[in-house]
Amino acid sequence: MKYAKKDAKAYARETMRGIWAAALNPFDETLALNEDGLRSNIRHWIDDLGIKGLFIAGKQGEFWSMSLDERKRNMTIAVEECGDKAGTIMSISDQNVETVLDLGRHAQDCGADYVVVHAPMLSFCHDRDEVLYNYYKYLCDRLDIGIAMWSHPDSGYLMEPETCARIAELPNIMAIKYSVPREMYARLTKMVGDKILVSTSAEPEWLDNIEELGWQLYLCSSPPYQLQTKNDLRMQEYTELAFAGKFDAARRVRDSLDPVRHAIKSTKPGGKPTAHGKYWQELLGQVGGRVRHPMLELTEAEKAATSAAFEDSGLQL
Repeated sequence: MKYAKKDAKAYARETMRGIWAAALNPFDETLALNEDGLRSNIRHWIDDLGIKGLFIAGKQGEFWSMSLDERKRNMTIAVEECGDKAGTIMSISDQNVETVLDLGRHAQDCGADYVVVHAPMLSFCHDRDEVLYNYYKYLCDRLDIGIAMWSHPDSGYLMEPETCARIAELPNIMAIKYSVPREMYARLTKMVGDKILVSTSAEPEWLDNIEELGWQLYLCSSPPYQLQTKNDLRMQEYTELAFAGKFDAARRVRDSLDPVRHAIKSTKPGGKPTAHGKYWQELLGQVGGRVRHPMLELTEAEKAATSAAFEDSGLQL
């Protein structure tokens, strides 16, 4: 651990700044984790793209398809490759709270910076405030590492800003990945002030959130390594311009990426987001690989359409 439990909020405020990306996991033809491919991707993301931190073993990484040992190995590899060059936040999300704690202890032991835990599915439960508070308190009481909340529609509900603000008072809650409508995360930002970092994965909203809400952290999805190449760092460029208060210039750079965003969105099949993301990585020269069940692979026709859109997107390889 790089900080005391009581200092988790302050340490996060100091170290979590800029662009953090959620890692897709490359699986080989046998559907085993391609460790060499993962290491290669991480080095590219950090060394070539300047990504400041990585979100490991999350939904992008198909954590729900991985064994407990695989998830732990995923974390360990990321810590080894990131070293002191980039931060790590490990998804320890699971419906079984003992699994969450097991993964959390491993994250602490292997040298991770933070962990993130998504709101659990709560069957038949409509009054959730006390349930969610006690869930995160249970974890905070048993782990020393900084914990980020994570609310998204996949849980079957969205955590209310008031609930999040209450949980934010817990000593080692230091951030939230808040995949909700902008009105909700803007309201939470005003409520929690400097207590925790608030972020969302919507890249097109990132610049506006720096300017209007004072955000310092993009946490996080795959755009940082899908919209950029070693020779085309426009997301990084508009972020730095925004941090410098040069918002008009930042908007021009951000908007110049619209053809790339359109190329991705227009070719991504509704039922195959993960396979599409991995194929886009391959077009960029990264290691993509296969997806695990129940996710579906792209057809050859879908690959051809994606490749054509990629060629017309204006990304500079």
